[in-house]
Amino acid sequence: MRLIWLMINVVIWTMLLGTLGIIVSIFEHRGRFMSWVAITWSKIILMISGVPISVVGLENLDPNGHYIFAGNHESAFDIPLSFAGLPYQMVSIAKVELRKIPFFGWAMRAGKHIFVNRKDHEKARASLKEAKLSLKNNPRSILLFPEGTRSLDGKIHTFKKGGLALAIETGIPVVPIAMCGTSEVVTKGTWNINPRPIELRVGKPIQTESLEIKDRKLFTEQVRQSVIDLKEVWKSIQ
Repeated sequence: MRLIWLMINVVIWTMLLGTLGIIVSIFEHRGRFMSWVAITWSKIILMISGVPISVVGLENLDPNGHYIFAGNHESAFDIPLSFAGLPYQMVSIAKVELRKIPFFGWAMRAGKHIFVNRKDHEKARASLKEAKLSLKNNPRSILLFPEGTRSLDGKIHTFKKGGLALAIETGIPVVPIAMCGTSEVVTKGTWNINPRPIELRVGKPIQTESLEIKDRKLFTEQVRQSVIDLKEVWKSIQ
């Protein structure tokens, strides 16, 4: 039943904060207020869920830097954990279908999130070119889940190269991040939330300025292995 209560609150707070953000964004065009909305929404959702969070590794980062954060994706809790745990103005690379969701999709558009049509490679490339120009004109960080979809077995699956190619083209450092314990928050087959601690582990930035597009396959695997290593360290201390 606690999960139902959380879902009701997700809808309510998405509508309230999303509407506020859309209105303010009429006057503030760089997405900074919507970044505050995303962080606030995430903290509220995590607080209501009763799930305690911790973040390890922020000392690896420049507080004034811009990064592409690339992590594993195993739960709906990965998104609020990321936005609540990373103190940066950050947008996500999301599937284009999310644009159509009332309030949620509208708020993402107001926040300058990047939408990619994964079913059409030409449109996907065009979206990434637009993203490159957008990041040049309005520098900010990006949240990316390179698996492309949520892992149902807890394993970290193959990373797709598209989003990480953007890092090579822009020279933005990539920071591997690991979502730890999020897959166990919701007990499978029930409506219960298991309020066990979850953790966001932040690795050291991987520089991309010297890389070329031809390097993206090896680079993508390097990022994936870094995420795996972060999660293995977490597992070893449980």
